[in-house]
Amino acid sequence: MAGRKVYIETYGCQMNEYDTELVYGILKEHGISKADRLEEADIILVNSCSVREGADNRAISRASQLTHLKRKRSGLVIGIIGCVAQRDKGKLLEKYRGIDLVLGPDSYRKLPEILKNMNGSPVVKTEAKRSELYDDITPFRQTSVSAYVSIMRGCDKFCSFCIVPYVRGRERSRSPQSVIEEVRKAVDSGYREIVLLGQNVNSYRYERVDFPQLLLMVSDIEGVERIRFTSPHPQDVDERLLEVMKERDNVCKHIHLPLQSGSTRILKLMNRNYTREEYLELVEKIKEYMPEGAITTDIIVGFPSEREEDFLDTVDVMDRVRFDSAFMFKYSPRPGTKAAKMEDDVPETEKDRRLRVVIEKQKEHTLYRNKQLVGKIEKILIESKGKKEEHEVRGRTDTNKLVVVKGIDCKVGEFVQVKIVDAAGVTLFGELIETS
Repeated sequence: MAGRKVYIETYGCQMNEYDTELVYGILKEHGISKADRLEEADIILVNSCSVREGADNRAISRASQLTHLKRKRSGLVIGIIGCVAQRDKGKLLEKYRGIDLVLGPDSYRKLPEILKNMNGSPVVKTEAKRSELYDDITPFRQTSVSAYVSIMRGCDKFCSFCIVPYVRGRERSRSPQSVIEEVRKAVDSGYREIVLLGQNVNSYRYERVDFPQLLLMVSDIEGVERIRFTSPHPQDVDERLLEVMKERDNVCKHIHLPLQSGSTRILKLMNRNYTREEYLELVEKIKEYMPEGAITTDIIVGFPSEREEDFLDTVDVMDRVRFDSAFMFKYSPRPGTKAAKMEDDVPETEKDRRLRVVIEKQKEHTLYRNKQLVGKIEKILIESKGKKEEHEVRGRTDTNKLVVVKGIDCKVGEFVQVKIVDAAGVTLFGELIETS
């Protein structure tokens, strides 16, 4: 197989991006290198996400579009991997001709053998393996400044709208030793920011080690200058975690706290296991520990049976918290979930209206939060250089806010001190103070 090249297009969350790095790592060990361009590839894989309808449709549509390349390139292999592959299995082969491979998230180790033995017949591998953690695989990292490190896989929460437990399996956590070893390798490779990943990252538990303890262990590793984690579940955020976030300088003062709905009735139907009041109490506790910290969230509008008063409860929570930013969606049924059996009774026009309302509301709150930083000094990690202007860089604050700085020529991966001079929408603008 030496000499072959693979190109992977990734849809969905950071966990999917990490899985793409895992697949590249697995194939690299077997002599298959990464293609920088689609045109160079002998193998094209679409890493799919089934959490949202949009990402789901884009991934399947893209894989189908790519099959036309096989007319010009003999021996080209096209596959769908990830969550959609796990959910739809062989149905994808029946519906979309030209797909050679369907591979679920627990079957990536088999990919080299499958590619070696392919004889023209499509292959489907979607076994669920609760023991699979890929903790002995070195990812082939794609990001330039942040190293993703998965600390667990799967989910036990079974939110009624979410397909994750069915396509990624039940929760299982990596050993602290394997996590620490991967972080050290990332630091040795030049990464200064570590992002710990999990479907519910703060429900991590390996024997007697829980997430706050693991966070302390990673924080102690020499060379780790920043640690982020995503995504926690409100039910598992406790004061021990908040104490670690407050006390450790290299743990970012930003927490993504998915709300989903501000209505206790809807939260119960979603099986979120907290009430509106409990969520607001938790937000106040977070603000006590980290007054200057940032809170971001997820919001779903138009969930089955959501009445206007339920929707207004969501808007009210937004007004009370004033989230720094939010991912906002209108509900779409995910086949196989409990919510998919409920009557999808909120009209699409009403879902669209509610989504517009929360988007506009969040724009106001984001600008409000960002303007509070004007005049302050922030340490940012340079992520990229400007595409349009020379001597322009983009970086992020500890609280994960994007800052554009003009008139400097710093290196990607460098930390710099800047003074925030303006705010426009989700973007801050800064002036260089000093490098560090």
